[in-house]
Amino acid sequence: MEAKTQLCFSTLFLCLVCLNASTLQTYIVQLHPHGISSSLFTSKLLWHLSFLEQTLSTEEDPSLRLLYSYHSAMEGFAAQLSESEVESLKKWPDVIAIRPDRRLQIHTTYSYKFLGLNPSRGGSWYNSGFGRGSIIGVLDTGVWPESPSFDDLGMPPVPKKWRGICQEGQSFSSSNCNRKLIGARFFTKGHLVASKPSSPNIVQEYVSPRDSHGHGTHTSSTAGGAAVGMASVFGNGAGVARGMAPGAHIAMYKVCWSNGCYSSDILAAMDAAIGDGVDIFSLSLGGFPVPIYEDSIAIGSFRAMEHGISVICAAGNNGPIQSSVANEAPWIATIGASTLDRKFPAIVRMGNGEALYGESMYPGNRFMTAGRELELVYLTGGDSGSEFCFQGSLPRAKVRGKMVICDRGVNGRAEKGQVVKEAGGAAMILTNTAINLEEDSVDVHVLPATLVGFDESVRLKAYINSTRKPTARIEFGGTVIGKSRGPAVAQFSGRGPSFTNPSILKPDVIAPGVNIIAAWPQNLGPTALPEDPRRVNFTVMSGTSMACPHVSGIAALIHSAHPKWTPAAIKSAIMTTADITDHSGKPIMDGDKPAGVFATGAGHVNPGKAIDPGLIYDIRPDEYITHLCTLGYTKSEIFSVTHMNVSCHELLQMNRGFSLNYPSISVIFKRGMTSKMIKRRLTNVGTPNSIYSVEVRAPEGVKVRVKPQKLVFKQINQSLSYRVWFISKKRKGTEGEFAQGDLTWVQSSNGFYRVRSPISVTWKNKQ
Repeated sequence: MEAKTQLCFSTLFLCLVCLNASTLQTYIVQLHPHGISSSLFTSKLLWHLSFLEQTLSTEEDPSLRLLYSYHSAMEGFAAQLSESEVESLKKWPDVIAIRPDRRLQIHTTYSYKFLGLNPSRGGSWYNSGFGRGSIIGVLDTGVWPESPSFDDLGMPPVPKKWRGICQEGQSFSSSNCNRKLIGARFFTKGHLVASKPSSPNIVQEYVSPRDSHGHGTHTSSTAGGAAVGMASVFGNGAGVARGMAPGAHIAMYKVCWSNGCYSSDILAAMDAAIGDGVDIFSLSLGGFPVPIYEDSIAIGSFRAMEHGISVICAAGNNGPIQSSVANEAPWIATIGASTLDRKFPAIVRMGNGEALYGESMYPGNRFMTAGRELELVYLTGGDSGSEFCFQGSLPRAKVRGKMVICDRGVNGRAEKGQVVKEAGGAAMILTNTAINLEEDSVDVHVLPATLVGFDESVRLKAYINSTRKPTARIEFGGTVIGKSRGPAVAQFSGRGPSFTNPSILKPDVIAPGVNIIAAWPQNLGPTALPEDPRRVNFTVMSGTSMACPHVSGIAALIHSAHPKWTPAAIKSAIMTTADITDHSGKPIMDGDKPAGVFATGAGHVNPGKAIDPGLIYDIRPDEYITHLCTLGYTKSEIFSVTHMNVSCHELLQMNRGFSLNYPSISVIFKRGMTSKMIKRRLTNVGTPNSIYSVEVRAPEGVKVRVKPQKLVFKQINQSLSYRVWFISKKRKGTEGEFAQGDLTWVQSSNGFYRVRSPISVTWKNKQ
């Protein structure tokens, strides 16, 4: 009954909003936290409403226009406003900024072993208590609480500091929370006012924290899921499924719905989560890069960082395009995606006897069988999109009983298989295009199918054109571990340099994000297609969305081991201990070439080392403010991010030659510059009386000098500084020319600790 009432209320709210939908839009209004008029009101909510009361041109109730009132993540509110009302509000002295609501998107059992985590006594996983006591707040599509990954057997009590709730709603009651899933909320107002009432997806959504898409269940179980034995996807990838921090608590904040994730809802979730007492924010969502002072996630994350919360975000799936990395604020840990060394071979044996390597998680793969030999068909020409296997593009007469070739792109990979199946096709080969190259994201297809890389697709299509009746069969090879090189950079992973702030190297690190098996809701088949009747507890997904929660879980492990560390210290530990070689000891690859720092950041996460890094680069909140001054941000732009009134002129006078104490180093030689000096400060968290010596691999065309060359730490928590001079050997580099290297502090006695910082150097001739 309660769920029905809530659904009726949401429908009523939607209808009220639709009356004005043609003229009104959602805006986020940021206010001065100590506004002149705030003292006249007994609560912040009444203060926020007063702006609407005095702005609305009609007699309508202002509370009907208000969506959210923000206090922790930002001072301000989200409301439905017309353009003239926005112009009127801008004139108020307490109004700092007004931004239109932005729609963001989600960045769609073995990985803990691949990362070197072992549950046995004495290992770093054991020593960190498996993340016990840490609370991971996941902002996503919701959660399926009945999944075995959220079982609380053996979990400690809910931490005393927890102030969150288990919000009831459609098919979700307070009893769905336990000692593992300790909190759940949902935020739907921004989504509702932006949605078309006729959209068929609205009725399919659970108006509650329950997940109807699977993404949130998958990411939250990756971060902190309990150990589940015999986990697999129809026998593929079988083993024990564990989150990165199986002892951590999870709180779900549902902010993503059928048509995306709105910044007004995200900000409301961050606002609540800061008050609830989470330790880690995990956000597998984002958009294209925007300046920090216009980015709600960056602004809310600054508040979170001030409260001691680590914010972990996906780098986005717009790679390999340069400067496509998302969520690039320096106080956010930005995570790219990598591959594992686990494969699901499904080889195409063509009629001419040649084999093409492919991969699939079609259920037949577990039996290691060869499919029937079938006639091949690849339909091109016309404008129906038959080469992509669009809905309605495949004539039954041409595909019935045949193996259909479908090019990747536009519509979903599994969706293409459903189209082939409905048209009477017997099997499918998905062919990568020049965009995807050899990237091999697998799916739990609805019919026998495999995915082949670009090189293989060229050979396949050449074979089709060489004979009148081409044939092929698919040979399924089960699950194969350790036979291939890994990790490598995922083709789709967002790349640097940072579009809005190239003085900070982004992404920060990469983590497993291709073919990740994790928990899945029972309302969906493993392909997430509405036509898929199969039900599973686990499925496979790829994306920086999957990489992000790996690092959220690792941050929880570090927080448990070192509860007093700042978010910057935790991020430093993850970055300076990251690997730059794959498991065979060779450089991490990006396609067919060694990966650069704009693809990997500091490298591939190594949680065992990150829990005990030796030295850390810590950053105080006020140092971020000085950094924003160096970017040339105006006083009001800095205030909108930090809520602090600063004079950049005075700050930069007091901090001459300032450089942010970041764990990576980015040097930009502008026209006429030949040298640059940066300062860094290291804090000893390893052993007392330890000496570190510096090792430098200088970027090509650059001379590097470090002073001092030795750091002698007498005690724990002691901080020492060093300076680095970069001297360009070129009088003038070509525009955009780039070089990379690294600087590593090595413990002199036994080399146990190696604290590495990647270096990127760019020459820019334009002023």
